[in-house]
Amino acid sequence: MQIRLKGNYQPFLTGLEQLAEEQNVSIEAEGIGLTIEKNTDEETIISYRNGEGIIYYGKPYHVYRAFGLFIERLAGGQAFELRETPQFQSMGPMFDFSRNAVMRVDQLKGMLRRLAMMGFNAAMLYMEDTYEVREQPYFGYMRGRYSQAELKELDDYAYQLGIELIPCIQTLAHLEEFLKWDAAAYLKDTRGVLLTEQEETYHFLRQMITAAQEPFRSNRIHIGMDEAEELGRGVYLNRFGYRDRLDIMLEHLDRVIEITEGLGLSVMLWSDMFIKLASESGEDQYNMETEISEEMQGKIPSSVTLMYWDYFHTKKEDYKTLIAKHKKLGQTPAFAGGIWVWNTFATKYDLSLKTSKAALQASKEEGIQDVFVTLWGDDGYENNCFSALLGLQLYAEHQYQTNVSTDHLYRRTKFCTGLEAEQFLLLSQLDNIPGVEEGNLDQTNPSKFLLWQDVLLGLFDKHIEGLDIGSHYQALAQKIRSQRKEQTSLDFIMEVPEKLCDVLAKKASIGIELKQAYDSKHFDVLRDIADNKIPEIIELVRVLHAAHKEQWLTINKPFGWEVIDIRYGGLIARLQTAAERVNTYVRGEVSTIDELEQERLPYNHQVANSTGLGWSSYYYRIASPNVFFHVLPIY
Repeated sequence: MQIRLKGNYQPFLTGLEQLAEEQNVSIEAEGIGLTIEKNTDEETIISYRNGEGIIYYGKPYHVYRAFGLFIERLAGGQAFELRETPQFQSMGPMFDFSRNAVMRVDQLKGMLRRLAMMGFNAAMLYMEDTYEVREQPYFGYMRGRYSQAELKELDDYAYQLGIELIPCIQTLAHLEEFLKWDAAAYLKDTRGVLLTEQEETYHFLRQMITAAQEPFRSNRIHIGMDEAEELGRGVYLNRFGYRDRLDIMLEHLDRVIEITEGLGLSVMLWSDMFIKLASESGEDQYNMETEISEEMQGKIPSSVTLMYWDYFHTKKEDYKTLIAKHKKLGQTPAFAGGIWVWNTFATKYDLSLKTSKAALQASKEEGIQDVFVTLWGDDGYENNCFSALLGLQLYAEHQYQTNVSTDHLYRRTKFCTGLEAEQFLLLSQLDNIPGVEEGNLDQTNPSKFLLWQDVLLGLFDKHIEGLDIGSHYQALAQKIRSQRKEQTSLDFIMEVPEKLCDVLAKKASIGIELKQAYDSKHFDVLRDIADNKIPEIIELVRVLHAAHKEQWLTINKPFGWEVIDIRYGGLIARLQTAAERVNTYVRGEVSTIDELEQERLPYNHQVANSTGLGWSSYYYRIASPNVFFHVLPIY
């Protein structure tokens, strides 16, 4: 297809050429005419009739989405007219580049093209220590940090697509990966929290904030400050004595605002600590009974935008209640939802879509203007952000529609990603296995714990006793395979789920089989497990490992992959050890296998009362109940 641009298209030409190439469309001197003109209000109008198209855009970033909609509808060959009005001032994803997976610059550019086609006008880059601070060589050392030049290149690229890139950093807590170095010891209160009330800390923060904002055009910055429960409880307590955390935090915020105002920056920060400290317990940011006192209402600087984050509630009324509490703090907050790509190989669309729909409707009704969607990568980012694109599409469509139909969402997803919505939804089935009740909203991640758990120790075996897990994963692998299309640019993200299913079809219940055969002294079964089944699993793990490595290195910088490499290496080594120990027992060289003598207990003792199958956030807890490392006091 050839498009001939007319009208006021020059400011958008570079970006449109990028998007046209993505859709196998060329912009030429001849072809279907498309006139681009500014509208008198914020409404975007896209129409086609008598062989000519026109885009009347409300705001410049609307042009890129409108161009995609024009190409999509043009394929039908019929005249059409579409009208859209933005529901929010800014809308975008937040990419987590702090949990080992730092996206390659070329891949992030590709993601930005998709975001522009969807209609986003903003994106946050969450970087705890993964950006260059020239005065601090250990900041992001060996972590794949972005250089100042890389961030400027990304900002330039986003700008030509109408997207505002916003740095999202931490200025209080969540700085474990920098504070672990002895070169940073003088800045540490506890493991991840900065020591406030000392000038060296604010000198360091000035360096951080300056480095974080320099490469970007945006004057907005997110300064974090979430989950700082340990504030004032480590070195601070020894040096300055006990003080109320709220007082410490507010004084610290004033000092940080002094720096940001000096740099001409507009500040956002997470709201959870303020809501927690307003509650009687000081712990629950989602307590519907929490009352915001008049004293608390006047404490937060009016120049700061609080960002309310919530990935859990499925009822619109709950979001409205919690938004109202934020309003009592003196302002309408920004909102951050989430697509659950974290702590699992499965993107949890069953939960993510329910929570997001409720949150987005509440945000519209409550007058929220800035909405973001987080893609966290907790515990090493075994998943990837491309698997969240169906969820991102939902947010994009809510930016332009009062209500979004499923058919509309699925059609737009296919056009913007090249994948069917059903392919994304299949990813949820990695965790929605037999034993997980329909409509389950409890956190559960069997795709993670069934892969990494040790077959001799069987920490999660009680969770899946009597369930036909293998057949589920075998059928799911076939479903994923049957829907794949290699010519689609994003097909590669389905390789790891497919190969993971192959592994779990064989491995998920092998520990239960092993324990039962041992208890029954079925030596033939034990010999078959050791000589045939475990070696088969090892080979399938090697295939999964290779696929996962290729996916990671396609998307991300290599730093951080060593963590996942070590996990696969450990898994294979433990499978080999299991086979060896079983064979020594079968041959009569030992009288018992101590690990198999142990009674199996549930990992999560309340799992029987859950609608899920259990949960663990951390690989090292899944792999072994023993000590991986000695945790020293928090400071």
